[in-house]
Amino acid sequence: MSEVAELEAQEARLVLPRFTYEDAWTLGTLLVRLARERDAPVAIDIRRGAQQLFHCALPGSSADNDAWIDRKRRVVERYGASSFLVGARFRAKGTTFEASSRLDPDRYAAHGGSFPVAVEGAGVIGSVTVSGLPQAEDHAMVVEALELLLSSYGSGDGG
Repeated sequence: MSEVAELEAQEARLVLPRFTYEDAWTLGTLLVRLARERDAPVAIDIRRGAQQLFHCALPGSSADNDAWIDRKRRVVERYGASSFLVGARFRAKGTTFEASSRLDPDRYAAHGGSFPVAVEGAGVIGSVTVSGLPQAEDHAMVVEALELLLSSYGSGDGG
């Protein structure tokens, strides 16, 4: 399976039945737990529309991570797809996001770590972003946390 197909499959699979304030808190605390277990120097951001529902900066992260969060999140908001997938689609065409998107690289970054929060019947309603690790690791941490959140809905732990 190509990188693009694999990333598209993740997005198709990680659609939530709902996304409440409590769900945002649960997802954020899952990410904090995963990051602490790995001593990952990350910042975490969760939004629904324009509203920031969760933000945490862990030791080793900096204001630079917040700037990366904003740039990656804008890609999700504009394209309705993960920042990693958007970058992979450009690479699959033999170019780069920076060279071909015609968007300001100071405002947009198609680097892994921001993932759409998609809800059944509503589509993309927000984003969850991690910054501080290599881009594939930022992306993988978000995917892992979303998988844990999605599995919790079936177990009754989802709030």
